Amino acid sequence: MIGNILRFKTAVALVLLGLLTLLAGIGQKTFWAPAETVTATAPADAAAAPLTVFDEKLRTLHGGTVKIKVKGEGSFMLAAGRPDDVDAWVGPTAHNTVSGVSDDGKALQLTHTDGEATAPSPAGSDLWVTTENASGDMNYSWTPPADGDWSLLLATDGTKPAPTSITMTFPNDTSTPWAIPFMVLGGLLIVAGAALLVPKPKPGAGNGKGGSRGNRFRHRPGAKAAGRTPAAPAGDTAAGTTSAIPTVEPKDPAENSAAGPRTARRRLRRSGAVLAVLTASAVAGTGVAAQASQTPAQAPGTSTSAAPAPPSSAAADTAPDAPVLIDVQFRRILEQAAGAVDAGDAAKDASKLEPRVAQTELEVRTANYKIRSQVGSYEARMPVRATKLLTTVVTSKRSWPRSVLAVTQGEGNVVPQLLTLTQPSPRENYKLVATTPLQPGTTFPAIARDGTETLAPSDKSGLLYSGEEALAGLGDRLTSADSAFKDKLVEGESSPYIADTLAYQTDAVNSGVNGTFAFTHKVVPESTVVFRTADGGALVLGRLNFGFDGTPKASGDKLTIGDDAAALAGGKETSTGMVLNFAESMAVYVPPAGSTDPMKLIAATRGLVGASFK
Repeated sequence: MIGNILRFKTAVALVLLGLLTLLAGIGQKTFWAPAETVTATAPADAAAAPLTVFDEKLRTLHGGTVKIKVKGEGSFMLAAGRPDDVDAWVGPTAHNTVSGVSDDGKALQLTHTDGEATAPSPAGSDLWVTTENASGDMNYSWTPPADGDWSLLLATDGTKPAPTSITMTFPNDTSTPWAIPFMVLGGLLIVAGAALLVPKPKPGAGNGKGGSRGNRFRHRPGAKAAGRTPAAPAGDTAAGTTSAIPTVEPKDPAENSAAGPRTARRRLRRSGAVLAVLTASAVAGTGVAAQASQTPAQAPGTSTSAAPAPPSSAAADTAPDAPVLIDVQFRRILEQAAGAVDAGDAAKDASKLEPRVAQTELEVRTANYKIRSQVGSYEARMPVRATKLLTTVVTSKRSWPRSVLAVTQGEGNVVPQLLTLTQPSPRENYKLVATTPLQPGTTFPAIARDGTETLAPSDKSGLLYSGEEALAGLGDRLTSADSAFKDKLVEGESSPYIADTLAYQTDAVNSGVNGTFAFTHKVVPESTVVFRTADGGALVLGRLNFGFDGTPKASGDKLTIGDDAAALAGGKETSTGMVLNFAESMAVYVPPAGSTDPMKLIAATRGLVGASFK
């Protein structure tokens, strides 16, 4: 009787415990499931600053897309750029940095850095890959424009405070690893409990002879039949006795005492309680884990008033390998440069060039416009096209000045031309500084498009000649037909720039019987840019100043200059002497160290930039 009661209580306990466990598993998938997102808000008392930077670590705090909501007065912008580019542009300006999330995941951590009260407007900077403009409210999805680390810059016009009402919504870890195990365990416990409620069949049940088979015996010969009843074998029990409830001999005599059933029941209750506690702890632990996954661990003592952290080592380590421009930036910059040149060429107005053209190209086109305004037959400069981009060369050198190169050939370009663009500093944009047509029949050297090394003009590492040596050798080669570089720097058979220049100088001397002439080709050091090529050599680009000096041989002799030079000099004849100045844009390939090949002139052109009388 006691055994039946114990089985019943055990079954009920297992069923109840199974239901609780099953409910715990279902609850983790439904009403206890963690939120899909977590939202953190910037503190309301954040210090005012004209710029706010979002640290690159926030974008990868959790997997998935981070959403940013900003509220402010008037117009403002949010720009995405490389972390080092953002830091360089911010520079000495006072700013806030959204650097992390609080321990409870509800507040954004802001650090304030003192500095200058204002900055230029960040709108239109070439450092930004993407920009989002808004007025009043902005909802922004922070997705990376390319591989690597990216930061954000929030600002108005650089003079007014940046908005401080900021919330960031992060994807949350919604995984529930205990849910399925709990549901399976709960189901098994219920099945086990139900199995215990099914009564066991009685021994001999279903035997139509009432168990008489066990009472059969043989009549032993010689025994008296009358009045004699044979003894039952040991252990045999007559049918119909209490043998229907079998007795099991315990191995431990103590378990057969009066306290045995109570002890078993206490053990059952204790084991059920332990399992219930473990179930509850697992449910609670899952909730804690879900909450912990919503917020990053913060170092003890971290507060919103802490000093700004230095740039992350990860960003610093990867920065040198990242090209300074990605394709979308390069194309946008090139289109703007081509647009400025088109506008200037059409109006013959150099002021329209200035937003995107500088140095040699600005000087050459300015002089060209002046000459063409007086000499209608004077040839215009080759147009700059962005529509047919053949290749790009981008430096991975993260410091300034930065130079990049494009090879284009669009409408009006008889041959492809090299476009050199330079960014002097973080807060200045790239400007076109030289356009250099490829020499006919010349092959452009292979250069890695995902970023290449740039060398200092004096750096000769791995090269036959440094950049400054190569251009100086070219200058000597252009000055003298017997130059020491005659066989060390060559051009193709169909590339006549060097030959034409030497012939021009010879003709000027032979035809100018009344004058004495001298020619120079001097390197402009600050214009030299050196890109490492794929074979370990280098492509050197730069400017030479081509000077043409003429002096009358005798008193009364006069020198006559062409109409193009006269437009700049203010006259055609001189008895005192004249000086003509040309800007030569050049590109030379330098083989790697150990090569026996000569240097090659890849691209070249010149433009008259000055003429004067002595």
